[in-house]
Amino acid sequence: MPGFDFSNYNRNAALHARGVPLPKATSTGTTIVGCIFDGGVVIAADTRATSGPIVADKNCEKLHYIAPNIWCAGAGTAADTEFTTALISSQLELHALSTGRKPRVVTCMTLLKQHLFRYQGHIGAYLVVAGVDPTGTHLFTVHAHGSTDKLPYVTMGSGSLAAMSVFETQWRGNLTRDEAVALCSDAIKAGIFNDLGSGSNVDVAVITAEKTTLMRNYIRPNERVPKLQSYVFRRGTTAVLNEKVIRKEELGNFITVQEVPVAEDKMEVDT
Repeated sequence: MPGFDFSNYNRNAALHARGVPLPKATSTGTTIVGCIFDGGVVIAADTRATSGPIVADKNCEKLHYIAPNIWCAGAGTAADTEFTTALISSQLELHALSTGRKPRVVTCMTLLKQHLFRYQGHIGAYLVVAGVDPTGTHLFTVHAHGSTDKLPYVTMGSGSLAAMSVFETQWRGNLTRDEAVALCSDAIKAGIFNDLGSGSNVDVAVITAEKTTLMRNYIRPNERVPKLQSYVFRRGTTAVLNEKVIRKEELGNFITVQEVPVAEDKMEVDT
């Protein structure tokens, strides 16, 4: 039966009673999604990068290249997602050169989960891995602790709940390319408008067996527009109650710094 699984609740409560800290939810400040369609897979992300309550970058690129047929969307610590995907990309390239075959998506996912599990979550990379290989179309999520999922549509990040609500109400099997792009874009916009950690534009990547199409700033829902009202007031709008003019020649009451001779005091020296 679909739904939440509470089978581990008693176990977690017993461990917590013995002093084992319970896992905490991690806020990643991003919305990333992925969706399989008939012939390929679509991943999408917002473009807001935050530093606490500050928007550090309004147009950050969160879709990362791993191989020509494999791309990745990253949430979490920006540096961790960039360097983790770059490291795995180089390892996959060496693997492809040594085997003479195109890298498979499951190989990329396995390398990522083994690398992240080794660091026990201290590398804050939450990834949506998508690609097409000779075995078919694949879509995975990889969490910072190394756990993975394989699903037809996925969301991650602080805006994942808003994005998942769009998928659960609108997703259906055998989507076309355009329908999958529109669905992923709507899911990202739901995260942008309902999550403070997500914002700015929508980036989309469409991966098929023939090619990968990266659509940077596919949708710009937050374009700056001219202000509706001008806040430049005409001269004389504010009444002047009093006016006094002091000329430079009249400024005689000021103090000048003069060189004062210093008394020749001998310094006391301990003997």
